[in-house]
Amino acid sequence: MEKIIQITSGRGPLECQWVVSKVLKTFLDEVKQNNLEYEIIHRENGDENLTLKSVTLLLKGKETTTFLKSWLGSICWTGKSTFRKLHKRSNWFIGVFELENLEKIDFREKDIKFQTARSQGSGGQNVNKVNTAVRATYIPTGETVFVQDSRSQLENKKLSISRLKKKVMETHIRQLEKRMQETWAQHLQVQRGNPVRTFSGTDFKKNHQDRSFKKQRNSLKNELKNDKNDLN
Repeated sequence: MEKIIQITSGRGPLECQWVVSKVLKTFLDEVKQNNLEYEIIHRENGDENLTLKSVTLLLKGKETTTFLKSWLGSICWTGKSTFRKLHKRSNWFIGVFELENLEKIDFREKDIKFQTARSQGSGGQNVNKVNTAVRATYIPTGETVFVQDSRSQLENKKLSISRLKKKVMETHIRQLEKRMQETWAQHLQVQRGNPVRTFSGTDFKKNHQDRSFKKQRNSLKNELKNDKNDLN
């Protein structure tokens, strides 16, 4: 299963851009721990070194959906600004979102149309008297390349496949980046609400959640004890 994930500061200040870079590191650490594959396909650098306005990743693996349940939503970092020491704000929010309904390109060589021609030199002079040059067209998208590097038609064909694939994928990436920018613009204000994760301090520690319910049990015991005393 593949999913495209964007970690974004929205239109948050520099502090949020710093949080994006820290969250990315933590996110990738957990991706590796869960034996998932990833590829960073787009990033927008922040206004200072070691900061990011947004980063988009391709995530692959059987447990991708389960893994993302604890990540998708708003992320909160609690701490003093690392850039503005006197700033009073202590809670900074960013977002982790899934980019859905994006068209995927499955590049297949069988969808390439090949045409041969004589290689041309400067001024239109024929370099070869045989058809060694290759024009390759990717039918689904219409992209075309013309290759005449080699005197071998077979070598030119191989080169044309490689160059055409690169050209098609570059076009696809540009389309993705446009969609990413549109999505990023939609998150001008990252939803705060109840964050799915909270981190704190400059060392970016994950806040510990006490799930032993010891405090609740002790509180209930004290209430029962007080109730018995009242009855007596």
